[in-house]
Amino acid sequence: MISHVYIGINNFPQGFAFYEAIMRELGLLLKFKEPENAWAGWVSPHAARPLFVIGSPYNGQAASVGNGQMIALLSPDRNTVDRVHATALRLGGSCEGKPELRPHYHPDYYGAYFRDPEGNKLCVCCHDPVTQ
Repeated sequence: MISHVYIGINNFPQGFAFYEAIMRELGLLLKFKEPENAWAGWVSPHAARPLFVIGSPYNGQAASVGNGQMIALLSPDRNTVDRVHATALRLGGSCEGKPELRPHYHPDYYGAYFRDPEGNKLCVCCHDPVTQ
């Protein structure tokens, strides 16, 4: 259903460092990085799409965050949710909701919410039950 997601950023070096660490924790691979064009993209090791891209807006104007917009990234397990959230905060992100079960979504929904250093809101979540 989704081909790619593009998040506008103003500070490419800072944004790349932030997202590279997040994507590494999630096991996603860097598909391209073009600092001269101020953009980079990641993919799953198992599929060419969807593509997650960060970069400067195409129109040359400053990037800005949208009210009500959020990107939710799928995590393979709850421990990864915890690590991604901690990594985001360590790299200048801000907490929008600590990692925890949110049974009001469904009984196994475990998620965390944060903003990147420029204010873009993200979620990382796992929908699977804990397996022993």
